[in-house]
Amino acid sequence: MKIAVSSNGKDLNAMVDARFGRCPYFIIAEIEGNEIKGFEVIENQSASAFRGAGIQAAQTVANKGVEAVITGNMGPNAFSVLSQTGIKIFFAFGITVKDAIEKYLKGELSEIKQPGFGAGRGFGRGMGRGRGF
Repeated sequence: MKIAVSSNGKDLNAMVDARFGRCPYFIIAEIEGNEIKGFEVIENQSASAFRGAGIQAAQTVANKGVEAVITGNMGPNAFSVLSQTGIKIFFAFGITVKDAIEKYLKGELSEIKQPGFGAGRGFGRGMGRGRGF
């Protein structure tokens, strides 16, 4: 089984990134018998895309044959792509990639059943400034 985790670094001790489509890296962990047997680091080429980062990121991890994704947030387009391919999405934030995978294996992570905010809302990116809220 393979699990993809949005990560801000290149190893299992990196923190889970709150963003899916614009995270710097994905860690693809290979799981056997409820243990991490190995992992691959993929630089998220879509992180700097002007548009469509979530869709491109979702296609990248789907092409790796993952069965689950762990992230802090997922926009509607990425959510749709992963849901259509049968990949389940789980929430983790404020913990390491390794801890997130271990919590997933113990059934301690919540499944994300609907997309969070996307399309530039939240986590910066300059949208919404000057609107008075």
